[in-house]
Amino acid sequence: MFVLPGEPLEPATLPSHSTIPLKLGPGLLHIPPNTITPTVAGLLRTDKRKNAVWVEFNGGRYVPTTGDLVIATIQRSSVDVFYASISDYTPNATLPQLSFEGATKKTRPQLAFGALVYSRVSLANKHMDPELECVSSSTGKSEGLGPLTGGLVFNISLGMSRRLMLAKPGEQGGLVILDELGEQGAAFEIAVGRNGRVWVDSKSLKGTLAIGKAIQDIDEKSLKVDEQKKLARKVAREI
Repeated sequence: MFVLPGEPLEPATLPSHSTIPLKLGPGLLHIPPNTITPTVAGLLRTDKRKNAVWVEFNGGRYVPTTGDLVIATIQRSSVDVFYASISDYTPNATLPQLSFEGATKKTRPQLAFGALVYSRVSLANKHMDPELECVSSSTGKSEGLGPLTGGLVFNISLGMSRRLMLAKPGEQGGLVILDELGEQGAAFEIAVGRNGRVWVDSKSLKGTLAIGKAIQDIDEKSLKVDEQKKLARKVAREI
């Protein structure tokens, strides 16, 4: 459903859950007592399981939010922390050198300029520079976070990032390219950051470039499901 700024949403378009409060995501504004209106033009998306609703749009710039998964680029290091870029519009974030699974002063990773790290925003507010972590504070495990070796990073819109990170991108975001590539036998790894970056790695540079370019094409051209399936078949044949 396409929505426009200032047009109140009908209650029937919103998910309902008996026990979980309704969660408003990007692009929506609550006007007390019961009015919810879009602040941007885009597609209205819902997640019934989480009782969440948001507007999918490609504009705007990334603003760090606690809990976000991001792909950061190391800029420099000091005695105890790395300084990493997560956006062209925000100050460098700090990443403690011991914030990695099993890291000690002797075993902490050695990350040079330009190294890529999949991390979580652990602190974000307008009064302080963002802080990152690559380990869960509760479990001490990396849970998939850490340095990204090999592969390439591609820039995508913030809206595309959110779609790729949905639990079921095909059902919830109309994004089937990854599932289709898997069904076509393409082997690859992917990491998505909410800061508008996606890391792709496959068996060959050609395959990595083809998959990354396919994701960018879907984003830029707003390809529909049938078009995505056709593109996936083409990419799988080429790699």
